Amino acid sequence: MAKTSPSDRLLNDLNQVVTDAESLLRATADQTSAGASELRARVQSTLDRAKSSLGDFQSVAVERAKAASKATDDYVHDNPWQSIGVAAGVGVLIGLLLSRK
Repeated sequence: MAKTSPSDRLLNDLNQVVTDAESLLRATADQTSAGASELRARVQSTLDRAKSSLGDFQSVAVERAKAASKATDDYVHDNPWQSIGVAAGVGVLIGLLLSRK
C-alpha cells in the first residue's frame, strides 16, 4: 500500500467535497424558488472557482516537486562524497534514536 502525503490527502478530500457539493446541486435542481435558484448559482460559482484553484494547486505542487527532485539529483551528482557523508550521518542519527526506545 503506497503512502500518501498530507497534501495528497488534502487534495483528495477537497476533490471529494467538490464532488459531493455538485451531487447536492443536482439533487436539488427541482427546487424552483427564487432563493434556491440564487443559492444554487452562488454555490456553482464557488465550486467552479474551487475546481480551478485545486487544479492550479496541483500543477504548482507537481512543478515544485519536479524542481526539488532535479535540484537534489544535480547536487548529488556534483557532490557525491558529501552526499554519502550526509546520508551516513542521518543513518547513524536515526539508528541512535531508534536504539534508545
